[in-house]
Amino acid sequence: MRQKLTLITLGVRNFQKSLRFYEGLGWQKSDKSMEDYALFPLGGIALGLYPLEELSADSTLPYEPSTFAGITISYNTTSEGEVDAVLAKVQELGATIVKPAQKVFWGGYSGYFKDLDGYVFEVAYNPFLELEENGNLKI
Repeated sequence: MRQKLTLITLGVRNFQKSLRFYEGLGWQKSDKSMEDYALFPLGGIALGLYPLEELSADSTLPYEPSTFAGITISYNTTSEGEVDAVLAKVQELGATIVKPAQKVFWGGYSGYFKDLDGYVFEVAYNPFLELEENGNLKI
C-alpha cells in the first residue's frame, strides 16, 4: 500500500446544513460532487460529506456516537492570529469550541473545535513545521 491518503469522508446527519458550514469557511465544492456527496479538494487530499445513515449502511457498521473517537483532523495555519480567526469563523458558523486557542506544551499555538456532527478539528500554528506555497506541510 502506498503511503498516501486521498479522501476522508465524514458521515453527516444533515447534509445541507453541513454543506453550508464547510462552504461558509470559503471552501469550494468540486464539480465531481453529486447530489448527496460533496467533495472539497484540499491540496492532494479531499474531504467528502455524505449522509451518515448511508455511510453507515455502506460500511456495514452501526453508527455509535462518542465524545471522542481518538482521531482529530488538523488545519495548520501560518500564524497564531490565523488560528484565532479560524476558530472565530467556525464558531460563528455553529461549531463548538472544545479547547480555546492557547500556547501548548509542544511549543506551538492551537485550539480544537467540533463541527456540526461532532468531528474534532485542531487548528494549529506550529513554528517547527514549514508550509509550502500551496499550504501543504513540508515534512
